[in-house]
Amino acid sequence: MAKVLVGVKRVVDYNVPIMVKSDKTGVMTDGVAHSMNPFDEIAVEEAVRMKEKKVISEILVVSCGPPRAEEEIRTALAMGADWGIHVQVPEKDYESLQPIHVSKILAKLAKENNVDMIILGKQAIDDDCNQTAQMTAGYLDWPQGTFASKVEKTDGEVTVLREIDGGLENIKLKIPAVISADLRLNEPRYCTLPKIMKAKKKLVKKVPIAELDVDLTPRMEVLRVDEPPVRQCGPILPDVDTLIARLREAKLL
Repeated sequence: MAKVLVGVKRVVDYNVPIMVKSDKTGVMTDGVAHSMNPFDEIAVEEAVRMKEKKVISEILVVSCGPPRAEEEIRTALAMGADWGIHVQVPEKDYESLQPIHVSKILAKLAKENNVDMIILGKQAIDDDCNQTAQMTAGYLDWPQGTFASKVEKTDGEVTVLREIDGGLENIKLKIPAVISADLRLNEPRYCTLPKIMKAKKKLVKKVPIAELDVDLTPRMEVLRVDEPPVRQCGPILPDVDTLIARLREAKLL
């Protein structure tokens, strides 16, 4: 049966209000609650459901980042993944880690561990790049099914129902393949305390980024990060005629 690799990323928790640093170089992360990227959590859940259906045999979870990134791997293990790889990236390098670097790392680990399928979240909520799955498939020369809202695996193939601008599209991919999970693919399970405790005993292999021989030269440069302007309250108009007059004044009609 197939072996699946799932990528997970540590991001600022989606419930935390985002604050920009005073020097405009990024957002505040120190002392802020972090969690697994929600789309990656969906990817882990889908892999676990496949294993429960006995269509895959093993789930490997990979996360790149500083020491605390292991927390997200442990969460995935508590959900039902089998073991993990923590690609250790120093803080100074992690800030400049970009999707192209992560794609190279995942592609290399997929080859080294004889993976048959990669499932990733369609994007991370911190940068919204939506690039990693596509570039990973490119480096591996594997078919890809992005924005998946339904996945069905059969012998040697996987059928993906994907969301596109015009509606829904069904595609059939030969394995090995790369899939990116959309919001409506599933609802991740709640990790119970016994499973969290059991996950602490599962293997998490630590691999320094230097051992993978991946070029971490930044391909993009962030010039400045600004908070969005405060939205102004709209005026309250007495009637429709006034609204039409205002729209004409603004040359919108």
